[in-house]
Amino acid sequence: MKTTSLDTLIDKHVGKLGTQKRDKFENELRLDILGETIKKARKERNLTQEQLGKLVGVKKAQISKIENNLNDARFETILKVFRALNAKIHFNVELENQTVEIA
Repeated sequence: MKTTSLDTLIDKHVGKLGTQKRDKFENELRLDILGETIKKARKERNLTQEQLGKLVGVKKAQISKIENNLNDARFETILKVFRALNAKIHFNVELENQTVEIA
């Protein structure tokens, strides 16, 4: 039986690294993982979506959207969710071919 790596399959069916289609796929995958992480943390803290929403200041439906589809979630709301869950937040920003200076 011939085996194929996941990376090879993704390259073949989604596109090579650096292509627009692959970048979109990778971004959506990260958002899905972030939503699942929020859901898992909420459940570990024995909170309902409604309870978390009250802590954050949004409705239950917004928490559901964040957990299931982050495409329309505001960054500020996501930060509030993590704060309400007492989660440490670390961001990694990469800027290709750019130099950033902070005064």
